Amino acid sequence: MTRIAVLGGGVMGEALIAGLLELTPAPSIVVVEKREERAAELVRTYSIDVAEAHSAVADAEVVIVVVKPQDMREALAQVATSIPQGALVISIAAGVTTATIESIVPQAAVVRAMPNTPAQIQMGVIGVSAGSSCEKEELLKAEILLSAVGTVLQVPESLQDAITATSGSGPAYVFYLAEAMMRGAELAGLSAQDARSAVVQTILGSAELLAGSSESPESLRAKVTSPNGTTAAAIATFDELHVRESIVAGMIAARDRSIELSQS
Repeated sequence: MTRIAVLGGGVMGEALIAGLLELTPAPSIVVVEKREERAAELVRTYSIDVAEAHSAVADAEVVIVVVKPQDMREALAQVATSIPQGALVISIAAGVTTATIESIVPQAAVVRAMPNTPAQIQMGVIGVSAGSSCEKEELLKAEILLSAVGTVLQVPESLQDAITATSGSGPAYVFYLAEAMMRGAELAGLSAQDARSAVVQTILGSAELLAGSSESPESLRAKVTSPNGTTAAAIATFDELHVRESIVAGMIAARDRSIELSQS
């Protein structure tokens, strides 16, 4: 039974705990959470252990660090001497490189991971990159554990910023589109409830259609877009307002911000 310590019991920490319980029994998971009420809630919900940071990591084979990027260095430094030789440290923090983590816990194998919020329902995308001291077996272990919350993509660390901009931030882009579509539906005359139902199901159905098809998004879009029809009118307006270019520019801005964070 692999002993897993999760440092951080926020939204993503909880998502990982819920997914890990599909692979490993509750007694093998211990969470470190400073907020007492939150820690108690996690114990009640998942029947896992809660512990002080040093004791949590002292006998852990895997340490998953789920804290804000600006808190990562301090959180690891506080427990660095307690992490066992050869432990696997999985870092989930945008912009924090494996080299930075290895400088704090040189005795550990390090994997950098970038999940997204659909991990909460085991439908996330997780980009993973191995540090310099991480062997294939340890990377595979990380991939197996993280696959409990979604699809794992192994990428060179140089592409972690691209993963962050694509799938890490991606759910926000979809929600942004949903906001606009719901607003448009209401302006067109639908009730707020009907607008939400129509938009949510349209996004779900379209995603399933794309996932199950070998056709490109452009091809599927063309099938919906009759010449001089209603869809063509909408697409023409989007093109006039440079919607596609704005999305691309936004993603590049997200990537660049991730690069900035890694250099700070």
